[in-house]
Amino acid sequence: MKLMWILVLGAALKITDGAMTEAQMKAALKLIRNVCQPKNKATDAQIAAMHNGDWNQDKNGMCYMNCVLNYYKLQLPDNSFDWETGIKVVEAQAPPSMAGFILETITGCKDAVKTRDDKCKAALEITKCLYDQNPEKYFLP
Repeated sequence: MKLMWILVLGAALKITDGAMTEAQMKAALKLIRNVCQPKNKATDAQIAAMHNGDWNQDKNGMCYMNCVLNYYKLQLPDNSFDWETGIKVVEAQAPPSMAGFILETITGCKDAVKTRDDKCKAALEITKCLYDQNPEKYFLP
């Protein structure tokens, strides 16, 4: 299933070499949202709330963020933030216009996880940290 997702994502983005364009990144984020939202039953209102800084979410909203992070392979089996992989992904794929602030944001959230016994809550802690680092340029779907 994951291999199919990678093939679909690669074909949809027409990645040929190096970084994505901003349009390609937006398309990739939309695809991830279209997979993770119904899978976790997160509502449009919940996702919009997170984009506006409201992180008071139920399990559906938290698990939506876990799904998003897992597509980027940014959450380790112990539920901690794999910020080193995040750096590698950004350096290889992020549009140059976005890479700088995303790298700073990721680095600022190395130790964001406080709740390691719940993967969904840990994911929310990571994504809230990413948002808090730079709310105007929050980049997750």
